Parts: sequence; C-alpha cells; structure tokens
Amino acid sequence: MNTFLWGALPYLAVALLVSGLVWRYRYDRFGWTTRSSEVYESRLLNIASPMFHYGILFVLAGHLMGLFVPASWTDAIGLDEHAYHLLSLFAGCAAGFLAVAGILVLVYRRRTNAAVFRATTRNDKLMYVVLLAAMVLGLVAKLANSSLSTGYDYRATIAPWARSLFTLQPDVDLMAGAPLAYRIHAVVGLALFALLPFTRLVHMFSAPVQYLFRPYLVYRSRDPDQPAARAPRRGWERIKY
Repeated sequence: MNTFLWGALPYLAVALLVSGLVWRYRYDRFGWTTRSSEVYESRLLNIASPMFHYGILFVLAGHLMGLFVPASWTDAIGLDEHAYHLLSLFAGCAAGFLAVAGILVLVYRRRTNAAVFRATTRNDKLMYVVLLAAMVLGLVAKLANSSLSTGYDYRATIAPWARSLFTLQPDVDLMAGAPLAYRIHAVVGLALFALLPFTRLVHMFSAPVQYLFRPYLVYRSRDPDQPAARAPRRGWERIKY
C-alpha cells in the first residue's frame, strides 16, 4: 500500500490531470470556463470569491515554498528553522482559514440560491467536497502537529519525497513515516489534481494571452462606394462573408 500511495498514485494523478486537460480541450473547448453565475447573484459572490482566490493563491505559494525550496536555501537568506516554522504556522493557517471561509460562503450561496444551484453539475459538487476536505485536512495536519515552539518538520520527509517524484525514483519510506494527518491530506490533494480537468476548476489552466493581440472591435464599417482616404487600421479591415 505504501508503494502504491507514494510511488504510483502521484503519477496516476498527474496522468489523469494531463490526459483530462487534453480531452477537455479537444472535445469540450466551449465548456472550458468557470460557468460564472454572477448574473444570478453577485452580493455574496463579490465577498467570497476574492477571499477564496487570495487565500488559495497564498496556500499554493506556501506549498511550493515548503515542498520545493530546500531548508539550506532559506537558511542561506537568514530564515532559520524556528522563523520558518512560525511563518509557516501563522501565514499558512491565515491563508488556509481565509480560503476555507471563502469556499464555505460560496457553497452556502450555491446551495441557497435556486438558480445558482441548478447551474451546478455533479462533478462540481464533488469538486467542492474534495477541495474543502483538502484544505481542512491541511489545517488539521498543521495545527495537530505544531506548537509555538516547534512542529513537525515536513521539509525533512515530505518535501524530499515530493522532489524525488521528479527524478522518477520516489522515496516511499519518507512519506510512509509522516504523521497520518499529512498522509491523508496528501491523498486527498492528489485526488483533487486528478479531478481538476473535469470541473470548473479547469479555468485555472487558462490565460487570456490572445486578448493582448486581438484586433480592435469593429463598431462601424466603411461605405464600400466611397474611396478610402487612407488604409484601414488593424482590426478595421473589411470582411467579406
């Protein structure tokens, strides 16, 4: 089971993530959207959406720093282990609580507004459950294994395991010795990765790059019977149908 969970499951989750994104782009390109429900209700959305998005961005930044920045690097810039522990405890928990509060309000809004609830797919309902579980379990794992003076040093076990996945030589023994709460949090997180392409969270892999290079919007057309005084600018060219 340890070999499967920490040596095979991460690669299965990434395979589902990549193949799901390819499938979604090829066969459901117009569904690659957040399916915004702002038209149905905006008061709670304007409060909860920034809370969740800012919280989850800081949570992701903390995970990237904790898993992929070695302790020797933070020591080199003067951030010793105790200072890092306090930063992880207070900043990480603050971001986690902000994201959890935001998603709870979003779920409340989606459940109590009939129009918004009807626009929610079964995949999205499952996504909300898994996403909320991953965040709550992360907070539980951190708080249950930490105090103001010390805490579980996941940079000595979980972080090396995560980095070993990229070398295709996962050190399953490192993760097998981690506290149970961290292991459950990791499994739920991997399940969330596999689920991403099939829910509204797919929009996190989008960026409006083409918007920067699009032509100007055409609000009027030139009279075809009048000679043009000058060459049309980009985006004003006449289009024949």
